[in-house]
Amino acid sequence: MADGDGLGEAASAAVSPPAPAPGLSPPLGWRERLRAGLAGTGASLWFVAGLGLLYALRVPLRLCENLAAVTVFLNSLTPKFYVALTGTSSLISGLIFIFEWWYFHKHGTSFIEQVSVSHLRPLMGGTEGSISEPGSPSSSRESETSRQNLSECKVWRNPLNLFRGAEYRRYTWVTGKEPLTYYDMNLSAQDHQTFFTCDTDFLRPSDTVMQKAWRERNPPARIKAAYQALELNNDCATAYVLLAEEEATTIVDAERLFKQALKAGETIYRRSQQCQHQSPQHEAQLRRDTNVLVYIKRRLAMCARKLGRIREAVKIMRDLMKEFPPLTMLNIHENLLESLLELQAYADVQAVLAKYDDISLPKSAAICYTAALLKTRTVSDKFSPETASRRGLSTAEINAVEAIHRAVEFNPHVPKYLLEMKSLILPPEHILKRGDSEAIAYAFFHLQHWKRIEGALNLLQCTWEGTFRMIPYPLEKGHLFYPYPSCTETADRELLPPFHHVSVYPKKELPFFIHFTAGLCSSTAMIALLTHQFPEIMGVFAKAVSMISRTCAEYL
Repeated sequence: MADGDGLGEAASAAVSPPAPAPGLSPPLGWRERLRAGLAGTGASLWFVAGLGLLYALRVPLRLCENLAAVTVFLNSLTPKFYVALTGTSSLISGLIFIFEWWYFHKHGTSFIEQVSVSHLRPLMGGTEGSISEPGSPSSSRESETSRQNLSECKVWRNPLNLFRGAEYRRYTWVTGKEPLTYYDMNLSAQDHQTFFTCDTDFLRPSDTVMQKAWRERNPPARIKAAYQALELNNDCATAYVLLAEEEATTIVDAERLFKQALKAGETIYRRSQQCQHQSPQHEAQLRRDTNVLVYIKRRLAMCARKLGRIREAVKIMRDLMKEFPPLTMLNIHENLLESLLELQAYADVQAVLAKYDDISLPKSAAICYTAALLKTRTVSDKFSPETASRRGLSTAEINAVEAIHRAVEFNPHVPKYLLEMKSLILPPEHILKRGDSEAIAYAFFHLQHWKRIEGALNLLQCTWEGTFRMIPYPLEKGHLFYPYPSCTETADRELLPPFHHVSVYPKKELPFFIHFTAGLCSSTAMIALLTHQFPEIMGVFAKAVSMISRTCAEYL
């Protein structure tokens, strides 16, 4: 990876717009400096005062006699006692170490530190100094950071989510593992209620039944409710949608049900268009019917893509984007990008990127990594790390490396999946941008496109780690994007199944108490072993320690 680091440094020297620097805090006044100095020296003063008080009360408390008695007691102990003592201490500290290690890998923090901060710090008054005034600059910066983290950690619907019945359930049948978490499915249930229901559902009995169906947790109960809705109204589009998503066991069956849903949805949509200006309720009904129609057409395009009819899928997606331009939040362009890459229509891919890779629009891994792939494609077939290290990088190679660095900064988890350093799983139905869930969703569909271009993965492997040299503190300051959000690990653990090892960035250092308990366990185990094997030598060592203690007592 030495060549990759060199290429990373060469690319980082190119001109690129830096991220805005954080605001500077105003200088402290003399009162604040005095208060901070007193707070820093307070602990030292208390420690010195305690030692002085202990020295003054050494005679009334009979410290010398008590210390001599303890020394005599220690001299009378046999080596077996020390073996038992150190062995027990090693066992207890080992158990604490194992628990701390498990808790850190499961929750990402130390249990002892968490308990100390949550319970002991308030008792010691540690939170008082950290409370800032509402109008202070630190308070405004904290609120701005919290708003930024809240927006960065928003969970999005996966544009390329799979079919539950035809794909997720078949995976469960084969492996016995559940690919979706309860949190992910609960978010999908909320999406379905938002997209497929409205306040006028009580006017149509079939819609009333479907409103209850979308809230049902049990899949068989949802499917049963969908059939009940079809008995009440054979043209209930949302009932066909539910059956296509959850009951169909193949993509062909799902496409057949979606075509029935499209026929019913177009009829209902035209009827709603004619009545949309009659009342606000009719406008809400039109919005709901529009959402249903767009969802059906999009899933039909995805069925065509999975069945190999890629040009048909591209046509459906382009028509959707022209007919319903306000619905850009559905990210249909990401479906279009993947289909165009499968067709190897790179000019059309570049045209889509020119429209959606804009500074005013939200970014995604699909946007950033597809832009990097197109620039990599122009130089990857002739790229050689040895040649580049001798003659330097050309302008096209610098542009490609910069695009890779930009993509890696946005989502640093993707390269390990593209380079097959980490195993893939089925993508979830919701993703967290810049998180591990988004990386899985992108690599699951786009790995084949990177493999198709000769040398693309080789260039990625040589240069992606150079990104981290430009961002030494990613949680504090970014290069082309905002600082990396610190909440991705928690959200990804909720979205991804428990059998997947969540990728964490940046890598967390082991807490102090894990090092402490590991050292305590090792040292006490070593002392117990030495005492058991060499009791005479350890006895001499214990007597030496007791003599030192007795000398200190006599000095006092």
